[in-house]
Amino acid sequence: MKNRDIIREKEPDFGLLYRLVDISIVALTLYISLGLYLQEVASNYYISCAFGMICFLLSAESCHLYRSWRTGTFREHAIATLLSWILTVFILIATAYFTKKSTDFSRVVIGLWFVLTPFALIIWRFAILQVTRQLYHRGYYTQKAAIIGVTENGIALAEELKLRTDSGIILEGFYDERDNDRIPKDLKVPICGSVSDALEKARQGELKHIYIAMPLYAKGRITQFLEKFSDTTANTYLIPDFFSYNLLYSRLGHVGGIQVLSVFDTPFNGLTAWVKRIEDIILASIILVLSSPLLIAIVIGVKLSSPGPVLFKQDRYGLDGKKIKVWKFRTMSTTDNGALIKQATRNDFRVTAFGAFLRRTSLDEFPQFINVLQGTMSIVGPRPHAVAHNEEYRAIVERYMLRHKVKPGITGWAQINGYRGETDTISKMEKRVEYDLAYIQCWSLSMDLKIICLTTVKIFSDKMAY
Repeated sequence: MKNRDIIREKEPDFGLLYRLVDISIVALTLYISLGLYLQEVASNYYISCAFGMICFLLSAESCHLYRSWRTGTFREHAIATLLSWILTVFILIATAYFTKKSTDFSRVVIGLWFVLTPFALIIWRFAILQVTRQLYHRGYYTQKAAIIGVTENGIALAEELKLRTDSGIILEGFYDERDNDRIPKDLKVPICGSVSDALEKARQGELKHIYIAMPLYAKGRITQFLEKFSDTTANTYLIPDFFSYNLLYSRLGHVGGIQVLSVFDTPFNGLTAWVKRIEDIILASIILVLSSPLLIAIVIGVKLSSPGPVLFKQDRYGLDGKKIKVWKFRTMSTTDNGALIKQATRNDFRVTAFGAFLRRTSLDEFPQFINVLQGTMSIVGPRPHAVAHNEEYRAIVERYMLRHKVKPGITGWAQINGYRGETDTISKMEKRVEYDLAYIQCWSLSMDLKIICLTTVKIFSDKMAY
């Protein structure tokens, strides 16, 4: 049977040591928590400690905590560490609940353990980072790199390597076969010679990393360069020009033994989907409880302002383009939900006086927190458009339907950047889609919280809502 090559994620040189230190910290923080509060330790704590160590290792693997972070940032590493421990805590709590063993443990001890552990895990990683930074700055364990091909993605890689001053990888420059008149004049990284020059340096051990940054259509040249550098001991990497396809949260996957690259994907898979859902449930519940007196006042105001129902449900496209019912407080004297829907405009005669106030302050959107609890919407995401508008714009705005790779939101990245309200021109809709796709590409929990905070500030100052 033929063995297929598989692309594996690079691990740090001391991956085993990282794992051993991590589980030692998990055990040590529990021991400290016990020592601070209890005089005698029951055997069930030892069992929980062992189970917690196993759970953390499994969670860390799922969060890719033990991949190589040499060219990453400490912030990314810290977030991965925190998410690994949060998942571990969730598993421990769920196990204790379903096995009815939660009463066998001191809440103070377990609480201290849950709080101390992530701090200890992140602190020791910070200490390692500081040590390696000092070693790199003094010239220890640094490695020289070269980029083959002055291409758009090669230049982008050069900029990243220049920014990652703590990686220990020193970029020597570009090596390219082309004439100087075909090289960009504003190039900030020097051209050090031809590919033959890079090959000779790699053979002599002067270059540790070789990055081949060539367009995909140059398959012949890529193959040729790979054959040449296989005669050296340099670590050789391909930087293919995938970005010409305008990737949307791409990731590597497998179909059996064949590795595939997703071009258009969603950021919400596995752990991130749980994080997003928990965020939505907690925040939506808090907001609905705190705003309940206001909601009652709005119900009365809508009922008194004009005849008709208090709530208005309209068909929208949700996750994966499936139809959902979106709830709103009624702000108009009509409730259009057909094949042709006219967007609200400034001084629209259909908007009631009280409805204008609700739209201006975005209070008409509050019933959508019920959609969030139902799971059809999220607090943050691309705003859902009426089905009629979707069918209109998907035919004329490029990549429009990719907005539906995630759940629609009550607020979004486009809205806080000024693209809220009526989209009376194609260019406005194109910009809204651009921001929506940027949100999907760059999603993080901190980005969601930033959008929520900025939304609360902009609600009463936004002149685009009517």
